[in-house]
Amino acid sequence: MSLPPAGHVLGLADPERENALLTGIIDAISAGPELGPLADGVARLIVAATATDVCFVHVLDDGGAALTLTGATPPFQAQVGRVRLPVGEGVTGWVASHRRPAVIAEHKEADPRYRYFPELGGQDYTSMASVPMESRPTGLVGVLNVHTRQRRDFTDRDVRLLTSIGSLVAGAVHQARLHRRLAASQQAAARFAEQVIAAQEAERRRLAGDIHDGITQRLVSLTYHLDAAADAIAGQGGVAAAELARARELTNLTLDEAHAAIAGLRPPVLDDLGLADGLASLARSIAQVRVSVAGAECRLPDHVEIALYRIAQEALQNVVKHARASKAEVELRCEADRVLLRVTDDGQGFDTGARPDEGASYGLRSMAERAELVGGRLAVTSRPGLGTTVTATVPVASG
Repeated sequence: MSLPPAGHVLGLADPERENALLTGIIDAISAGPELGPLADGVARLIVAATATDVCFVHVLDDGGAALTLTGATPPFQAQVGRVRLPVGEGVTGWVASHRRPAVIAEHKEADPRYRYFPELGGQDYTSMASVPMESRPTGLVGVLNVHTRQRRDFTDRDVRLLTSIGSLVAGAVHQARLHRRLAASQQAAARFAEQVIAAQEAERRRLAGDIHDGITQRLVSLTYHLDAAADAIAGQGGVAAAELARARELTNLTLDEAHAAIAGLRPPVLDDLGLADGLASLARSIAQVRVSVAGAECRLPDHVEIALYRIAQEALQNVVKHARASKAEVELRCEADRVLLRVTDDGQGFDTGARPDEGASYGLRSMAERAELVGGRLAVTSRPGLGTTVTATVPVASG
């Protein structure tokens, strides 16, 4: 918003002008939660409205031991983030430690509180006013300074106006800090999810390797011995031949199960095909139930794709083992801010108010944990005789 032309003193005697300034500050505060743009916008408004030459916004760090320059008017924007003042040092540090305004009309160098910072061009400015940025609910969050090249006698009203601005800004700085901490917490949670899923996949690869290099190879060796024994007694018939044939049959079945376990533990389809085609490949591997897949490919973070693939894998295993279904459907739908995976079957269903059998219950817990790990949620709807629907919904960043 536009402000009336500035006069030669800070607050003037014009309530309309002061109200316009405070309204402008509120508009700047409402523009967004980012601390840097907020501090810069406030500094520019103060200089434009108060006929001062430069404004600095120093924000107290989370530990409360130092202040960092977070907003500045020209020509000092390049110093934002670089100038750091210990609490108690310099005029700004004194204001922070005492939580009282400080005004110096001239001869700053003679004030025992003053410290020269070449980065802030103190030698070019004669007068300054410094006020704490604090409010009752937030406490001290920083210090607000204005400087003038010409000598300026800052009045009590000037200081009260700056203090009012500081109080308004304090609440916004506090909210910006909370927003930053929340964003950092969310990023940490996302990194943790990635690390957990990566660890799970690494363990699955290790197990798949152990099965392939150990159990599978021994089973293959066993088939050779069984075949050799069968050849040795060929034509003799009897119980021994029948038992060898049965042993060979069981060995082949165990090999098939080992290969299936390896494929389940380490599916390469996500790297080779992507999630949608990977789900289609998974559906083709389910021989006991007819599975159809609907959905277009969309790029998601690797750990989200892995989690959704594993949820679909577990859901289809539940269908095969527990649902007594003839068909199932897998739907993948990517929206602007979320991705939805739905697995539906026409099986026997169950009463969601009752406890399912142990195997199905473990599968449901596993799917729910995977969804929660990537910030999503799992919903299960089912009725006896009417099948079951498992829906995983995971938020994704837009753009």
